[in-house]
Amino acid sequence: MPELPEVEVTRLGLAPRLVGRSVTDVAARIPALRYPLPPHLSGHLRGRELLAIRRRGKYLLFDFGNGHVLVHLGMSGSLRLVRRGEPAAKHDHLDIGFGSEVLRLHDPRRFGAVLWLADDPEAHPLLAHLGAEPLARTFTPALLSAALRGRRIAIKPAIMDAGTIVGVGNIYASESLHLAGIDPRAAAGRVSMARLERLVPAIKRTLRAAIRAGGSSLRDYVSCEGGLGDFQTQHRVYGRAGEPCHECGMSIKMLRQGNRATYYCPHCQR
Repeated sequence: MPELPEVEVTRLGLAPRLVGRSVTDVAARIPALRYPLPPHLSGHLRGRELLAIRRRGKYLLFDFGNGHVLVHLGMSGSLRLVRRGEPAAKHDHLDIGFGSEVLRLHDPRRFGAVLWLADDPEAHPLLAHLGAEPLARTFTPALLSAALRGRRIAIKPAIMDAGTIVGVGNIYASESLHLAGIDPRAAAGRVSMARLERLVPAIKRTLRAAIRAGGSSLRDYVSCEGGLGDFQTQHRVYGRAGEPCHECGMSIKMLRQGNRATYYCPHCQR
C-alpha cells in the first residue's frame, strides 16, 4: 500500500508540472472505485486552474479554487503523467487532461478513491479524525506522549494508528522503532519520555530518507513518471527476518501484531 513517503513523492513529482495549468477535459472509464466517482467532475474542473497540491496523511488534495479533488491511492493505485494520446491500459480508470499531458489514475484493485470536496476539506469525515503530521514541526515528543498516555496497545500499532500519527505504515513503523531502539511490543503508554525523544526524530528521519529514495516499491507502487522507489534497499529490519542486524549482527526476528508482520532486532530493541 502506498504510504506517506510514496504519496509525498507523488505530490512532489506532480506539483511542479501541473500547478498553474488548467484542466482541458476529464474522462472516467468506470463509475466507481471504493466510492462512486463524482458524477459532475468534468463540470467542476473544466477550465479551472490547479492552484496547489497538498497532502494530508495519505490523501492528496488538488486545489482548484472552487473546491478540491481528494485522491487516495488505496492498496495498489498510482498517479502518472502521460502524453495526450497514449492509449489507456487495463485498470487506467480516470484521466484529467492538462493540455498536452494527462494525469492518469491506475488502480488494479479499485480500493482507491476520488472525491469532489466543495467545502473545507479538513472537515470531511475522511480527514477530520486524522492525527499529527509526522514531518510537521508540531509533531514533538510531548505531543506524542500526550497521545499515547494510558494506552495499553503495543507501541508499533499505536504509531500506525492514523488517529495518532498519519502515514506511518507497517514498513516505516518497523524501521523507526529499530532506529530508536524500542521493542515493538512495548506498551505504548509506558514508553518513557526519553525513548519518545528518540522515537520522534527516528520517525522523521525514516520518512525523509524514504522520500529521498522515492519510496518503497514492494509490489505495485510507481512514481508519477513510472519509476520505482528504492527505499526497500535501505531497510534496516523490514523484510529481513533471519538476516543479521546491521548494528549488532544478531538475527532479525519477525512476529505478528494485528495480522501485520513486525520485524525487529531482539538485541538492539529492548
